[in-house]
Amino acid sequence: MTASTEASPARPRRRRRRILLVVGLLVALLVIAVLYLGYLAYKAKGDLETARTQATAARSAVLDGDVAKAKAAAAQAQSSSESARSKTHDIVWSAAAAVPWLGDPLDSVSQISDVVADLSREVLTPIADLATTLDPTNLRTGDKGINTTLLAQNETKLGTIADAAERIDTRAAGIDGSWFSTVSDARDQLVGQTTKTSRFIRGTDTAAKLLPPMLGNNGVRRYFFAFQTPAESRATGGLLGAYGVISARDGRVNVDNLGPNTTLRAPSRPIDLGAEFDTNYAINRPYVDSRNSNVSSHFPYAAQIWMSMWRQQTGTPLDGALATDPIALSYLLKATGPITLTDGEQITGDNVVDITLSSSYKRFGGDNPARKAYLQEIASKAITTLTTARGNTGGVLEALGRAVHERRLMVYSNRADEQALLASSGLAHEVQQTGAPYAEVTVGNLAGNKIDYYLRRSVRYESGACTGDMRQSTLTVSLTNTATDLSLPAYVIGGLGNPDKRIRPGTNYANVTANLTNGAVLQTITVDGESPLYGTGTELGHLHVMTQLRIKPGATAVVKYTYLEPTSARGAAVVPVQPLVDQPAVTVNVPQCR
Repeated sequence: MTASTEASPARPRRRRRRILLVVGLLVALLVIAVLYLGYLAYKAKGDLETARTQATAARSAVLDGDVAKAKAAAAQAQSSSESARSKTHDIVWSAAAAVPWLGDPLDSVSQISDVVADLSREVLTPIADLATTLDPTNLRTGDKGINTTLLAQNETKLGTIADAAERIDTRAAGIDGSWFSTVSDARDQLVGQTTKTSRFIRGTDTAAKLLPPMLGNNGVRRYFFAFQTPAESRATGGLLGAYGVISARDGRVNVDNLGPNTTLRAPSRPIDLGAEFDTNYAINRPYVDSRNSNVSSHFPYAAQIWMSMWRQQTGTPLDGALATDPIALSYLLKATGPITLTDGEQITGDNVVDITLSSSYKRFGGDNPARKAYLQEIASKAITTLTTARGNTGGVLEALGRAVHERRLMVYSNRADEQALLASSGLAHEVQQTGAPYAEVTVGNLAGNKIDYYLRRSVRYESGACTGDMRQSTLTVSLTNTATDLSLPAYVIGGLGNPDKRIRPGTNYANVTANLTNGAVLQTITVDGESPLYGTGTELGHLHVMTQLRIKPGATAVVKYTYLEPTSARGAAVVPVQPLVDQPAVTVNVPQCR
């Protein structure tokens, strides 16, 4: 009895020791697992950083046409990314990543490593094999043209790689950055890299599809070339200033005709763009007055009008049209180097905007023929620069990409398959026929002066929640006239192009047009809180609203639209920006309806 009584306290002690031993082992295993995870994370981080660095190096080498360097960098990126993938799919890592919430950062890193590995294998390695396609010595045929045959030969491969790049970019964008800021930052960096890579390769693929036929691989092509002047705003950017007709054959481009807008005569049999276009714009006489030929922001309308004018004037049919402006030219000249005029003056990326849109008006005063001849020469040199794409390939592609992104380079083809590609690449500058939320505001100069060089804009588009059939939306546009120097020439700040003699010098007299979401219902429009005269209609499915206003020197006018838009308008909001001199601030707060 005594022995049994003495033994009983020992059992709980042994049980406690066993429990403590088990807990100690579990804690030790947990510590080991955490240390192991830390080691894996440290090594994976290094692998991913190496992979991203080498991916950037591979892309740069492709643009330089350095096949050996591109392949070496792509191989290193693939090796490092596969190493990171193996670490982030380790059994311990995978088990930890499955823990709700706590494991979210680890799961995100696993997805990041998958994306980087697939980007290296499916995109960087195969594009490195095509580096010769973008080698400047191979892409150009001397200083006269572009080797479109080389592009055409590699178009199928480029298309396959571009498809893979876009799929991987979509996957990257779908990764949850998690609650851990370091992982969230890494995810954002990855998305930036995959987006840049996919856009670059898709752009190259689009060029390979479009340039061979459009630059005359199958016969001569002819195009109207418009050099727009955004100092006098029009819906597609600026007034048609100098223009030319260019011809292309086998990648070689020639300027056949060049002239100021005054030599483009009114056609005897104007083109007909339909009742809707006439309702909105007939008062501006766009079919017969080249100065108002681009009053709609839908570039194909302007292109067709210009082509019609040229054919009736010369009897020569054209295959399409393209337009650009001095701001886009400034981007290109920074990559290609300056152009030299016949008198030795150099036009550079730093001075071309000021020269063409401001100082030339002071320089030539009232001598318009001399000023236009000067601008024509610049336009002619610009065409050669644009079509030969001399200079560093990477810099040229980046300049062209920026011009396309800002809608400063626009192209139209009268062939439906080519026009579809131009639209998908952002080159068509169309009013999109989309069911998504949409807000586009354009300014048109009504005074016939060059005061829009001094115009500054901001746009704010906001909508309510996706409840019910309709939701409340507002579009607020602020327009600031920074022209306060009233000693500027009347040609710049006067009202010489408008018969209304009440326009005071320095006043920005503008037509403001908004294209809003398909199915939207306008409630109110105000200018500085007051109700203006306005008109409504439709344009390519959108609610179309027009009003006029005058902005005094140094003043700001605020135009506000309130309206209902259908919640059936799905997807991300589309907010095209008119390409003028400024880079407007655009704020979009429009919840996506699904």
